[in-house]
Amino acid sequence: MKKIRTRKGFERLSASDVGKTMGKTAEGFTGNPDLPTPPVLPTDLFAKKDALDEAVIKADKGGVLATARKDALLGDGILTLNRNASYVDMECKNDLTILLSSGYEAVSTNRAQAVLNAPQILGVGNGQSGELKPRIKADKNTRSFVGRIKPIDGEYGATISFASSRKILFEGLTAGMKYVFQLMAIGGSTGQSDWSDPGSGMAQ
Repeated sequence: MKKIRTRKGFERLSASDVGKTMGKTAEGFTGNPDLPTPPVLPTDLFAKKDALDEAVIKADKGGVLATARKDALLGDGILTLNRNASYVDMECKNDLTILLSSGYEAVSTNRAQAVLNAPQILGVGNGQSGELKPRIKADKNTRSFVGRIKPIDGEYGATISFASSRKILFEGLTAGMKYVFQLMAIGGSTGQSDWSDPGSGMAQ
């Protein structure tokens, strides 16, 4: 019999999705008779989620210290999810129902049909005048991408499709204006990922 196990790779998730996963697993562990003693208890998971969610909001407004705090809490959240996932792998008795009751997902046997993670924005550069070119990390089975962009105090406009990560380029921007953007991966079992954490850059 093939051994089932939790789907990990949390380091590929956006900070927002790490927070969502901590919340989902906190709910799964709460009062769960099959998984009563995870290394990180539900009350602590909820607290870590709330702290990370707050840090994401503050980091989106800018600031080196706010970003550093978000990154530190993100690293702690990834470690937390990995610790509890290993506990579920050991204690679920190879029972998919018990594994899923924890709030974790099981490893898919069909790579093409796995749920896609949100793209991770690694940085942003300037192409020609009025352009921003993000650098991202995304799941290998992503078919294409969708993006959206806005001035930092504005509203998102229509979404833009990109055939591949190399083709992601926001054009027609106003030089000297700071913009915020997000990306979504297309493909996988649900058809698309969640939106990425916002990235930002100033058009030149």
